Amino acid sequence: MATPLALIVAITMAEVLTPSEVHLSPLLVAAPAITASYAGPRLTAVVGSITVIDQVLIGLHFHALGTDVIQGQLAALVVVSAFLVSFSFIRDRNRQQLVQVRLVSKATQQALLPPLPAGLGPLRLACMYLAAEQEAHIGGDLYAAVHAPSGSRILIGDVRGKGLPAISDAALLLGAFREAARRRAILLDVVTHLDESVRADLEERDWESPEAWESFITAVVLEIPDDKPVVHVINCGHPPPLLIRDHHVTALQVSQPAPPLGLGELCEPAYHVETFDFRAGETLLLYTDGIARARCPSGVFYPLAERVTTCPGEDPDALVTHVHDDLLAHVGGHLGDDAAMVAIHRLPD
Repeated sequence: MATPLALIVAITMAEVLTPSEVHLSPLLVAAPAITASYAGPRLTAVVGSITVIDQVLIGLHFHALGTDVIQGQLAALVVVSAFLVSFSFIRDRNRQQLVQVRLVSKATQQALLPPLPAGLGPLRLACMYLAAEQEAHIGGDLYAAVHAPSGSRILIGDVRGKGLPAISDAALLLGAFREAARRRAILLDVVTHLDESVRADLEERDWESPEAWESFITAVVLEIPDDKPVVHVINCGHPPPLLIRDHHVTALQVSQPAPPLGLGELCEPAYHVETFDFRAGETLLLYTDGIARARCPSGVFYPLAERVTTCPGEDPDALVTHVHDDLLAHVGGHLGDDAAMVAIHRLPD
């Protein structure tokens, strides 16, 4: 209240002390205008009422309350104050709606994409998710991890498409993976089940819509046995995982990649499991192309393989935090696409 009240007092004193031909009282409208910029409708109405009363007192002081000039100033002050109160009310209502939407968005993310467990058997995990849309918390990137009798099964994927359909596809794939990863004994059966689930959902789409033809999901599915220093990989059109070993990075390129999930009608997929060494003390980094294709303002892609080697230590949380901060610094603070990452560190036996 200090600023608008001080302004009212200053303008009133100036109006009284200056010659009568100089009219400063129209400046009183600045007081409710300043108040509306930060205060709610009630406080704005109070300050507006004070300015109207002050304008009346100024008119009485100069014995000019009945003149057209003072009455016109009073009418303008009342109208402007009313508009400012309405503006403040609408702004506060929209702010409350935005807060509610943010809470719902956070709750939806926790339900759809909860944080990965910190540990699965001999593995330590850390994850990161960055939505490209401001104020958004979820999008088309996804990850999940399940501990099954055969070991830990981990998924990372990227839905092609935008908006709510992409979120719907992500939710469908996550649900299918969590069910299949626990029930299916063979990794091939898990990925086959995922493709069948995505295809069944796509068959129910309106294929006259252009968005329907863009709907498919790239994914990498891993199986890491608890008792063997290996990792089994099926890659469905996704960027290859990175293996970090003694600060050297190797991309786990499969020799027979499968098409993205959901494209089985166009090309009958043949899934192949490929096995790589994954020993104690090593780290696997899974990521989506929102990281690999992130560009700086000059157009240079983010050099992920180079930057991960500069991370001190082997802690997966430290690695994720390092890439997160370095990525945002590279792109200037804002990504052009959703980005997700999962770091998996194998502990010593």
